[in-house]
Amino acid sequence: MQIENLGPSLNRLRLENGDEIILIGTAHISSGSVELVEKTIEEETPDRICIELDQSRMKSKSEKQSWENMDIRKVFKEGRGFFLLANTALASFQKRMGEQTGIKPGEEILTAAKIAKEKNIPLSLCDREIQVTFKRAWAKSSLWNKCKLLSTLISAAFSDEKITEEDIEELKKQDTLESMLNEIAKELPTVKEVLIDERDRYLATSIYKAEGHKKVAVIGAGHMGGVIRTMELLEKGEISDDVSEITTLPAKKKGTKALSYIVPTLIVLLVVLGIVLNGWDQGLRMFLYWMLACAGCTLVASVLALAHPLNILLSAVTAPFFALNPVLGVGMLSGVLEATFRKPKVMDFEKMTDDAGSLKGWYKNRILHALLAFFLSSIGSMIGTFVAFPMLIANL
Repeated sequence: MQIENLGPSLNRLRLENGDEIILIGTAHISSGSVELVEKTIEEETPDRICIELDQSRMKSKSEKQSWENMDIRKVFKEGRGFFLLANTALASFQKRMGEQTGIKPGEEILTAAKIAKEKNIPLSLCDREIQVTFKRAWAKSSLWNKCKLLSTLISAAFSDEKITEEDIEELKKQDTLESMLNEIAKELPTVKEVLIDERDRYLATSIYKAEGHKKVAVIGAGHMGGVIRTMELLEKGEISDDVSEITTLPAKKKGTKALSYIVPTLIVLLVVLGIVLNGWDQGLRMFLYWMLACAGCTLVASVLALAHPLNILLSAVTAPFFALNPVLGVGMLSGVLEATFRKPKVMDFEKMTDDAGSLKGWYKNRILHALLAFFLSSIGSMIGTFVAFPMLIANL
């Protein structure tokens, strides 16, 4: 495979069979990237356009959504609360960055799709489904890395960092991007593997296998190096073009399910030990301490979330029992109750991304408020559980 550099963020790949792939590396909030996409497609006249987008995101960006049909309570019940929280924070950050430059996030990708439709050029959506990516990143992360990932996304949503066009164009340089990705790898190696490495392979394989003798592919500049390296390996036959292994959730490690029962088992054992050593009165007193610690921390967290009064009461009372059940969580109950007592309106869904950029918005918007109640009550219950341990041990 021959690689010809056509300029900043633009490469032509000549395959052994004579086909050509023109890769455009873009910054997703850059007006320069939009112009580059338009100019390249116009000059190259490809017989197929490939874009870094999956079916779900393409549908959400191109179609007017019926927000009133979204059931937030179902989101919590299906255990997707953390995914919605992370996605909302990320969308808020991207929107704010876009507002500073006057470009909607991913405008250059949508421009490529629009041109394909106008010129009747076949279009290929070459990215992996976003829910698969999120779920794989979550499943492969430890508890500590999950906390770091969520805190990073949430802090980004509230960040007041300013970015200029010069900064964006600088980010499109491969060496700068690779150094940034290396930093991500040091802090969150499993997240970097899923968000960058696996998607490099998926994107490269999808573009490589797409029909057409001359293809223009629009991808984020951070994927450029990885996509080219993967295509070189595909050309040489050194890797398979089967990507099924990275499109499913990783198998749970042996013992993972057993680990989820450790905390409730230890609590029960400590209470039983208290009964054996000091009698029923001491055992019941220890159980009461555990109940008060877990319920108390959940109560404080729910108050900080300004949850509905009935939600605060019910979450606090049930928190100890939910903590003893690894399948359920008080956060799920709190989120469902908040969305039930303060039913979201269509306006809340429509303004969700805007409101996510300010602390006031998280309390004002009923969708975000339910997410906040879900998140803080989960944290409160977790803190209460760990606070209870030294109390129980001290009372043996």
